[in-house]
Amino acid sequence: MRFNRYRVVAIGLAALSLSACSYRKFAEQEQAIKEEWAQVRSELQRRNDVIPSLIEKVRSSAPDQESVCQTAVDSRARLVAARTAVETIDAANQQSLTLERLMAIVEQHPELRANDSFKRLMDELAAAQNGIAVERMRYNARVQRYNISRRQFPGMLTADLFFHDFPFFEVPPPPRDGPKAEIDRQPQP
Repeated sequence: MRFNRYRVVAIGLAALSLSACSYRKFAEQEQAIKEEWAQVRSELQRRNDVIPSLIEKVRSSAPDQESVCQTAVDSRARLVAARTAVETIDAANQQSLTLERLMAIVEQHPELRANDSFKRLMDELAAAQNGIAVERMRYNARVQRYNISRRQFPGMLTADLFFHDFPFFEVPPPPRDGPKAEIDRQPQP
């Protein structure tokens, strides 16, 4: 009976020491994710800063597209108001879709595409979009490593008590109302 008590205490101490190591590991990973998320937010803000100038250029060349311009203004406000990662991801994805619609308007106005200041804005937007893509991949890679660690024993014991999952920043699916390709199918003999 006495041997069993020592055994239980030894197992408890071993589990406690493993938990302490896991806690430090998770805290470090969580901090790395927060740092990556700050980079994502920085790139999103960079894109957000370009949008007002783009909207003004589009409004001057396509005044009949006010509803799309207003949607872009609203998407900026929604991104600024986002407080959580999930809200920010949703707002950023909605903004991406809005920018696609805005770019479709630009395609219909060659005088706008020929404007030098508009070209510079498009270059800034492209740089911001690339930055978002890079930082999103880095963030998602950190989140994936962290979430995998959370599910491995013995770390899962500590993780369930003190840490939470982080959401992935997934790219929105392409709009469904785009053109569809027609495929000729030859009957098979």
